[in-house]
Amino acid sequence: MKNKKRLINILIPSLSIIISSIFIPWLLLRAWLAPLPDTVQEQVDNALNYKLDGIIVYVDQGGKAPELYAEGWKNKENEVPMDPQALFKIASISKLYIAVAAAKLVANDRLSLDRSLASYLPDLKGRIENSEHITLRMLLRHRSGIPNFTDQEDFPWDNLPKDNQETLTFVLDRQADFSPDEKFAYSNTNYLLIGEILDKTLGYSHHGYIKKEILEPLNLHHTYSLLSEVDVKDLTSGYVIGYGPDVMSNDFTTPGGSMVSTAEETGVFIRALNDGTLLNQAEQDIYSSVYEYGHTGLLPGYQSIARYHPDLDAVVVQFVNTSGDLAWNVHEIVYNKVLKILRKNKP
Repeated sequence: MKNKKRLINILIPSLSIIISSIFIPWLLLRAWLAPLPDTVQEQVDNALNYKLDGIIVYVDQGGKAPELYAEGWKNKENEVPMDPQALFKIASISKLYIAVAAAKLVANDRLSLDRSLASYLPDLKGRIENSEHITLRMLLRHRSGIPNFTDQEDFPWDNLPKDNQETLTFVLDRQADFSPDEKFAYSNTNYLLIGEILDKTLGYSHHGYIKKEILEPLNLHHTYSLLSEVDVKDLTSGYVIGYGPDVMSNDFTTPGGSMVSTAEETGVFIRALNDGTLLNQAEQDIYSSVYEYGHTGLLPGYQSIARYHPDLDAVVVQFVNTSGDLAWNVHEIVYNKVLKILRKNKP
C-alpha cells in the first residue's frame, strides 16, 4: 500500500509536467521559465529569443527620470535597428483618447451619457438592433451588445475599409449579441460609433478636438490621429508571423484604433490620465464611471500595452512590432517580467 501511494505521488507531478508540455507550447514555457534578469534592458534583449522582431519599452517611475529601452529591428528588410523614439500604431490604446474627449464634452453639457444611439445617429434606427435603448454610456463601457466588426468572418484585414460607413456595413442589420447593458463584451464598433457621435456633435472631426484638448496641452507633438499624417520613414515596420511582407502601409482609419504615437508620448498621456492633470474633477468623475485608465492594442504587425501601476508609481508602455501565432502571449510574458524587475529593484 505504501509503495502504491509512493508511486502515485511520483506519477501525479510527472503527469502534470507531461500535460503542461502538451498543452502549453514550448516557446511560451521557455519565455515564462527563463530566469528573471537583473535589468529591464536585459529583459528587452531577451525578448528577441521568442520570435519577436523588435520591441520598445518605456518606464516612467515616480522619483526617477523616464527611461527608454529598445532592441531588434525597426525595419528588418533594410536592417534598420529599432529606434526607441520611433512612431508606432497604438491601435486600441486610441480608445482612451476618445473616452477622454467624450468625458470632456459630457462635462460641458454637449453630450449626455444617457441619450440613445438612435437619437444621436437617427439613420441607424432599424439598422442596429436596440439602437433606441443603447446609450452613450453603454457604448463607452462596451455594454451595448452591438457585434464587433473585426470579429466578422468577412472582415477584410488585407484590404481595410476606407471609411466608417464602409466599416459599419459589416454589422448593420445583424442580430445583437445581447440586450443593452446585459453584460460586458468588447466591441470596436462601439468606439467607431462614438467617433461618429463626436463628429456630429462638434461639427468637425473629433481628431481635431483630441489634438486641441489633449495633445497640445500635454505637448504631445509626435502623436497623430491617422497614419496619413505620418512620415512613414519615422514609423516602425510591422510584421505578422507566417506572412512575409511588412504591413506598415495597412491603414486602419476607424476611430478607437487609428492613432500613431511614440512609447514616450503614450506614457506621458497615461501618466496625465492617471495623476489627475489631464481632466478637471468633473471630467474625472465622468471618465471614472465609463472607462479604464490603461489599455492594450493589437493590429496586424503591432502590439502594445500601456498601463499605470500604483504600487510602483510607474507607467510602463511596451510596443512590439510582431503579431500572430504566439506573439501576444510572449508580449504579455515580457511585460509582466519587466514589472517583476521593477518590483525587485524598488527601493
